[in-house]
Amino acid sequence: MAVLLAFAFVSGIITILSPCILPVLPIVLSGSVGGGRARPFGVIAGFVVSFTVFTLTLSAIVQALGIPADALRYVAVVLIGLFGLVMLIPPLATAFEVLASRLANIGSSRRQPAAPAGSPTAALATGGIPSSGPAPRQGSWAGFGSGLPVGFGLGLIWTPCVGPIMASVISLALTQRVDGGSVFITLAYTLGTSIPMLAVMIGGRALVNKVPGLVRRTAAIQRGFGALMLLVAVAVGLGWDRRFQTAILAAFPNYGSGLTAIETTAPVRNALKARVGGESGAASQAVVALAPGAFAGVGESSVGGALSDLGMAPEIVTDGNWFNSAPLTMAALRGKVVLIDFWTYSCVNCVRTLPYLRAWYQAYASKGLVIIGVHSPEFAFEKVTANVQAAIRDLKVTWPVVQDNDYKEWNAYANNYWPAHYFIDARGHVRYVHYGEGEYDTSEKVIQALLAEAGAQVQGTVSVAPQAIEAQTPETYLGYTRGSGFASATTPVGDKVVDYKPARVPGNAEWNLDGRWLISGEYVFPEGNGVLALGFHAKNVFLVVAPHGEGGSIDVQVDGRRGGDTPDVKKGIVIPKESRLYQLVALPQSGEHVLRLTVKGDLRLYAFTFG
Repeated sequence: MAVLLAFAFVSGIITILSPCILPVLPIVLSGSVGGGRARPFGVIAGFVVSFTVFTLTLSAIVQALGIPADALRYVAVVLIGLFGLVMLIPPLATAFEVLASRLANIGSSRRQPAAPAGSPTAALATGGIPSSGPAPRQGSWAGFGSGLPVGFGLGLIWTPCVGPIMASVISLALTQRVDGGSVFITLAYTLGTSIPMLAVMIGGRALVNKVPGLVRRTAAIQRGFGALMLLVAVAVGLGWDRRFQTAILAAFPNYGSGLTAIETTAPVRNALKARVGGESGAASQAVVALAPGAFAGVGESSVGGALSDLGMAPEIVTDGNWFNSAPLTMAALRGKVVLIDFWTYSCVNCVRTLPYLRAWYQAYASKGLVIIGVHSPEFAFEKVTANVQAAIRDLKVTWPVVQDNDYKEWNAYANNYWPAHYFIDARGHVRYVHYGEGEYDTSEKVIQALLAEAGAQVQGTVSVAPQAIEAQTPETYLGYTRGSGFASATTPVGDKVVDYKPARVPGNAEWNLDGRWLISGEYVFPEGNGVLALGFHAKNVFLVVAPHGEGGSIDVQVDGRRGGDTPDVKKGIVIPKESRLYQLVALPQSGEHVLRLTVKGDLRLYAFTFG
């Protein structure tokens, strides 16, 4: 954790140079003029609080209030626009300074000596505005208070080109699984960002005060910044800030490309891997057991299928749709052996476990085994009930399945993986846990042992043809939230269409884009037609695709030649008609190759997996 905190802090310091920050720099610079010497500190305080809170809780807030995710961005636009008007229009500036002073003096007026009648200070204390004399000078706390709304709005629209450290925090926040580490990492990043921001504001203020010509024009400079802030508010509200980023990066393709390089070093990668428990959520093949009585941490590995008592299983708390069964409860399943399977239908690792689950269900359901599939979606389209229902049918899943779109069951088990299997005995206690693929013989022995404890007679084992995994390429996400391995001559820009060019032929686990593409948090898709190239070392390649509309297609080539047919590819072409996992490549043996996809139409590409 110390490594991640240190690198998050350094990453925050250099964020001020990011191309994604350029459109909102005028807001930072506005802290250099007016409002008293404490205004920069108010801006920083508002920024730290709003950026930290909303980074960690935005998903929960949006869900609880039922509002669009962009609603808070528009709140920030209004705040910044109002403050721009205050700086631009002198009467509004005077009224705002009076209000700020009155708020700052609440609770302290009894401790201050009375001001001479008629003085500017007396007028401020009584809420009046002096009719003559110099403009009132704010106290330090008033200046601090006037900076808070600016910083608050800035934190809401501060969208830096984050690297993998903050991306790991954001991905946890999306599933409402924020932990103490997420809070400290976000604070470290935010405090690092605050240092250059504060330096800019204090340095600008010192420059204005030292140059007589600028001092005489302070009012005009303040109005100029007010007009600039209004322009920023309009630009952000209309999305022009993102277009500006795109134009800057189109003119200077390499600008900012190295700012997150420090986060790809070996110490950071190892620390991130340790923090999330290995590769992304479909990974580990180790058999592990939870610490006795707790579902928040992984304990010692179970050896040879030895059973432990890991405490009572959580109740089924999700209120999603059920398939193949009426709603079930753990209380009603007492006396049964229960296998909870966390899965999602586009996860190839999950799909490869289904033949084993199917065989166990057929062999042991009559003996007292109940399998409950908890479908916790990895991508937004997997939340659609019709998609899940179609996948259950196509994958021949006949046991009960419940949708867990809100991750309530996922959180109840403190789960981190697709797939994950929790084995529960007839008393309702978790006795064994397995994450990922593999060790199917051990899992079946666990089922048999738990059934025997419940009084069932079981003999022999079921036979399932083993599925060899020969890939040396890890699961590769394409969206900017979890994406890695992007090898392009153009710096990626989130949520805007950009003209991308490949930097080189991609190596293993690298990919690039050619043409006009949009990279979102979860997926990429082309504007019209585009090419995606991927380097891989595997026998089989799968891709999660979500079509929007009809007529989309993907031309598949491996090493410059049309690939062989798969269940989804015919004569080198796949035509996605539903949102799911598609098999693009099926080679005779594993090896290192380059996959080239020519994508036509509105197809959203999410993640590659390999086998």
